[in-house]
Amino acid sequence: MLALLALLNVESILKNGGLALLAVIVFAESGMLIGFFLPGDSLLFIAGFLASNAGGHKLPALPWVILTCVVAAIVGDQIGYLIGRELGPRLFNRENSRLLNPKNIDKTQAFFDHHGPKSIVLARFVPVVRAFVAVIAGAGRMKYRTFVTYNVVGGALWGIGLPVLGYFLGERKWVKDNIEIVLILVVVLSLVPVAFELLRHRRNASRSA
Repeated sequence: MLALLALLNVESILKNGGLALLAVIVFAESGMLIGFFLPGDSLLFIAGFLASNAGGHKLPALPWVILTCVVAAIVGDQIGYLIGRELGPRLFNRENSRLLNPKNIDKTQAFFDHHGPKSIVLARFVPVVRAFVAVIAGAGRMKYRTFVTYNVVGGALWGIGLPVLGYFLGERKWVKDNIEIVLILVVVLSLVPVAFELLRHRRNASRSA
């Protein structure tokens, strides 16, 4: 519900805050554990749209939007990795934490265990998991060089792909006239990997039983 409320105001947020606020939100969602409810995918999509002709150039040129998203995403995950490496056990051993809901941690750990290092890339496109996977990698003492490599690749794919998609699709008349509907579709599509993982988990649990 928090994500939906934020989604409804995402265009206004970017218009008023510009690239600085875009960087803060992407950074917070990527590695600070407090941004798991933020509308990251839709935020990047609308940022690309607002940099286009159709979006009225309410944000600077697309390359600046991309640079902001990529750098903020990579740096955010770097901080998340360091938090996990230094504070991981103390954070994860706290019961009934509102910030670190054990269910979110368990889901992220399962995602990480299943996909290995490439989870750093894949998690960029999975809500909630995106906010925790860097911390899990740090707490699990993933080799730093490996983490940095996958972090840069994931941050670049996410930070380039969604703004570019918003920039060019926003030129389409139907998208421009129905941007709120498109943003909701972006959120729904971002939840597809989560739904797939849940179904796979339930199927495997049934087979084990």
